[in-house]
Amino acid sequence: MKKVITYGTYDLFHEGHYNLLKNAKALGDYLIVGVTSDYFDKSRGKFNVRDSLMQRIDNVRATGFADEIVVEEYFGQKIDDIKRFNVDIFTVGSDWEGYFDYLNEYCAVHYLPRTQGISSTQIRNADNVRLGIIGNELILDRFLDESKYGSGIDVVGGFAEVDSIDGDFKSSQFDALTKYADIDALFDDVDAVYINIPLSRRDAYIEKALVAKKHVLTEFPFSSDTKNTIRLIEKAKTSDLVLMEGLKTAYTPAFSKLIAMARSGQIGKIFNIEANFTQVLGDGLENQVRIAGGSILSLAAYPLLAIFKLLGFDYNRVDFISHKVDDIDILSKINFIYDDAMASATVAINAKAEGDLVISGSKGYIYVPAPWWKTEFFELRFEDVNLNRNYFYKFEGEGLRYELVEFLKCIRENSESFLMSHQDTIEEVRVLDKFLSNENVIII
Repeated sequence: MKKVITYGTYDLFHEGHYNLLKNAKALGDYLIVGVTSDYFDKSRGKFNVRDSLMQRIDNVRATGFADEIVVEEYFGQKIDDIKRFNVDIFTVGSDWEGYFDYLNEYCAVHYLPRTQGISSTQIRNADNVRLGIIGNELILDRFLDESKYGSGIDVVGGFAEVDSIDGDFKSSQFDALTKYADIDALFDDVDAVYINIPLSRRDAYIEKALVAKKHVLTEFPFSSDTKNTIRLIEKAKTSDLVLMEGLKTAYTPAFSKLIAMARSGQIGKIFNIEANFTQVLGDGLENQVRIAGGSILSLAAYPLLAIFKLLGFDYNRVDFISHKVDDIDILSKINFIYDDAMASATVAINAKAEGDLVISGSKGYIYVPAPWWKTEFFELRFEDVNLNRNYFYKFEGEGLRYELVEFLKCIRENSESFLMSHQDTIEEVRVLDKFLSNENVIII
């Protein structure tokens, strides 16, 4: 019996996929189809896959050509599968011509002609979201760089307020965009906006966009006003618009795995969380204060995300200890008390400490080294060190590509992100609001 194997993502299954599988089947007696996992796709830089793994497998199975389906999960698996299944022929589309010649050592390699005029990329791009930019802060450069790693989006142009801020603290790529002098003109040309305006004016632009019936992705923190946050979220819901906070950690693969692992009971009941995020900004300190404020407004969203995802929102008390210089909180500690757990966070914009995350449980603990907000690696640790386990998940680029892909997914599906829910945002802002209201705050 002649065995044939082929691999693919098979996203947005179309005629080209069907023809390739049909032709692959014709090469032998038994066809094995490898469908790439979501994680493996992302590890190869494919952030634009829309269909779930199960849906993609079902679509391949429905053709009737596959005698066996396997999930491709790691680099080098093709060689392992060829050996394991005693494969005679490896085949893929001709757009990979020559790339897999190294497999000739293990079996015959055959490149099949592709169906002309159709591809998953073409299908994805047919309904691209037209995105407008509001603001020209430095973060925009990273955002635009990251936007190139997914499909389904066209950056139309940008609007920015006129100010006298030093150009060193502004986006270098904003000038290359089509610039709109009038924000309403920008709204006329786009489906959605990305907002990177300083915090003090962020609410106003979110509201302008929602009134114009545009989906909104905004930088963190969403706001510092709880009532206004709730009002804007309700406005988005009423208008069937996506309103999402761009806190990148929430959307990364490793962080989701970390939360699932911690809540699965593997380290027992969670009793304590310690999350730290500190920076020494030096010459950039004044600019950071201009954009967001002190340590709480600038950085607290990250540890709050971890604390709330693990312990929930039903805490009994939160208090703050803050060191201020010229009325700006340079370093702050946030302490939470729950019925049967506690949590603390240290944030700083001009002081440095270890930026790790420790989740303590009744059976063991999870350690995430600095910078934990760019989680790639974490370790489960136990009294018996033989039980310790390490986990690694690739963190691509600056991480903004993950939030952008999630934003586009929510627009397509007309849904709220469960990775960073509206309630996650509301509870984050509620804590910031308590600090600004001087509720349970000690100044040193």
